[in-house]
Amino acid sequence: MKKFFNMIALLLFITGVQASCNKEDSPVTSPRQPEQTPAAAGTFAKGADISWVTQLESEGQSFYDGNGGRTELMTLLKRDCHVDAVRLRVWVNPASGWNNADDVLVKARRTAALGLRVMIDFHFSDSWADPGQQTVPAAWAGYDLPQMKTAVAAHVTSVLTKLKSFGITPEWVQVGNETRTGMLWPLGRIDNGSNYAELTNAGYDAVKGVFPGAKVIVHIDCGDNLAFYTRVFDYMRKYGGKYDVIGMSLYPEKGKGAVYADKCVDNIKTLYATYGKPVMLCEIGMDYDNAEECRDCIASVIRKGKATGHLEGVFYWEPEAPAGYNEGYNKGCFVNGTPTVALDAYAE
Repeated sequence: MKKFFNMIALLLFITGVQASCNKEDSPVTSPRQPEQTPAAAGTFAKGADISWVTQLESEGQSFYDGNGGRTELMTLLKRDCHVDAVRLRVWVNPASGWNNADDVLVKARRTAALGLRVMIDFHFSDSWADPGQQTVPAAWAGYDLPQMKTAVAAHVTSVLTKLKSFGITPEWVQVGNETRTGMLWPLGRIDNGSNYAELTNAGYDAVKGVFPGAKVIVHIDCGDNLAFYTRVFDYMRKYGGKYDVIGMSLYPEKGKGAVYADKCVDNIKTLYATYGKPVMLCEIGMDYDNAEECRDCIASVIRKGKATGHLEGVFYWEPEAPAGYNEGYNKGCFVNGTPTVALDAYAE
């Protein structure tokens, strides 16, 4: 218990210090960019999750436009790929430091300076959170439900307050990442009573406490599988779970892009009719060597999804990743640091 209260006190102290810091004394963007007017909030988002960018840059990765000119990644995505929004994941206390609050701040400052909109994606773990792993952060081990709810709220408040102190206003905030099976296991498993909904609500209320206008997303994988969504959102309805937007992931198999796109759009229609909530495609991707089909799949989702009136945007997941990055990720859409045609779908 003493450990728990010490953690809360430290978070509150850090938040107060951050709010009082002068911007010039705090972490600088690298590379620094001139500030630009933000894209209009509420319009259809054409986004990219580029959370690996600072790590890639530290490892010497460079990015190039179609003429071979070396270009900063976010500038390249905005200028040449029509990206207008960036998604950034947050880990609680990652061993490497990447995706912690300070790393997220650096990327968010670069994003905002270019006039790109921001989505923040809380994983509530020290590393990857998805349907197969929702590991409690080491610092929160052993917490009961009231303690865990307080920890979730404090973490969300701390990170968002840090962004707010630099004039950054996220348009969307995910409370959990691909939480089809719940989050913060075993306490927050979906089959453990109302715990998952209560933890989600703790995050939701914390988001609204800092940014009342931000849209809170509950994010599920496999956007082609309606049963996954009805299970989660029936559960949320039963236990009073709060959210503004249904988040999806979609990773079509090669040769099946059109089929996946149509299933996804059909599910968007059904979900809105059932729960009255719009959908954000928070993650999409296909193999980097299948760029034409990927482009056509994304274009189909955008065209047909817009026609429903209930799809609010699409985010490509880590387009800048080199082939085989992070022990085998091959669904980026850059080759030798240069965009393929996959993101040409955003030009429509």
